Amino acid sequence: MKVGVPKEIKNHEYRVGLTPPSVAELTAAGHEVFVETQAGSGIDFDDADYVEAGAKILGTAAEVFAAADMIVKVKEPQPQEIALLEPRHLLFTYLHLAADKPQAEGLMKSGATCIAYETVTSRTGSLPLLKPMSEVAGRMSIQVGAHYLEKEQGGRGVLLGGVPGVAPARVAILGGGVAGVNAAQMAVGQRADVTIYDISNERLAELDMFFGSQIKTAYASKSAIAAAVKNAHLVIGAVLVPGAAAPKLVTRDMLKTMKRGSVIVDIAIDQGGCFETSHATTHANPVFEVEGVIHYCVANMPGAVARTSAFALNNATLPFALKLANMGAEAAMKADPHLAAGLNVSDGKIRHQAVAEALDLPYSPWG
Repeated sequence: MKVGVPKEIKNHEYRVGLTPPSVAELTAAGHEVFVETQAGSGIDFDDADYVEAGAKILGTAAEVFAAADMIVKVKEPQPQEIALLEPRHLLFTYLHLAADKPQAEGLMKSGATCIAYETVTSRTGSLPLLKPMSEVAGRMSIQVGAHYLEKEQGGRGVLLGGVPGVAPARVAILGGGVAGVNAAQMAVGQRADVTIYDISNERLAELDMFFGSQIKTAYASKSAIAAAVKNAHLVIGAVLVPGAAAPKLVTRDMLKTMKRGSVIVDIAIDQGGCFETSHATTHANPVFEVEGVIHYCVANMPGAVARTSAFALNNATLPFALKLANMGAEAAMKADPHLAAGLNVSDGKIRHQAVAEALDLPYSPWG
């Protein structure tokens, strides 16, 4: 198969769909790989590294799309990239369509087959291609939250871990999944006062066993979340409903009860965000203030640590990319229902039920 890797063009996005080691695996399997010039420059891979791995370098994204059958990216295609897609193309990347109807409609119009990393499943029901970036975002949420709590950043002027004689900051983490657990690990490491909120009693029990006395856990009732928001210095939104829009757990009225200079970090912003006052931001302009509370809602958080993120993502996606290249999309999805769960759009139709419901579009099952 002919595989294309365009340079990412989203604001401050330096990750790359395939690293040179991943390209080497594909070329060793007999596939042709076309890489846009300087696609890996943001993580210190130059064109020569890709040539050594067996890729061919092309000058523009348009040339890559024209040459390739499968396009491997990191972030959702931007409008100028959607315009390059054709019915013959297989697109393999993050899509997060539930919060982006224009993108969904553009992909439907293209006729391309679009498999989203974030809805591919595993035998255990987990999301293996979302997990590495959830790990990164969870860990990053604490370091950016701590940064924006600093007074010169407009924050309350609170040190996350406190000092002897001064209490640590209170951190409320909404959601006990992969992102929430990784956020908790970092917050505990900085000696913050950490509570994780979740609606699964089973999950809360697991977290209690895992962290022991290092954290507190609480059932995520509306009243509990309201109390958490009121008392916390830093709130991490880490909820996820696979393929669907994130639930709005924190209302503007709740936000009004927060201390001035407190910080919220909305990891769920790719799926629309879990705070009523959230809207997507970029690394170039990452924060805004509502009701005296700093909001960090960057939609591609892991792009800030692009080298770590690119390798972590490739470790997870490469086996699926190889399967798609070796077998073709239809055969690969028929052979692997977990990969088929990643299909969001094909033949101009929405193929994922949660996405269709979130966008109020017709759902057409595949196969």
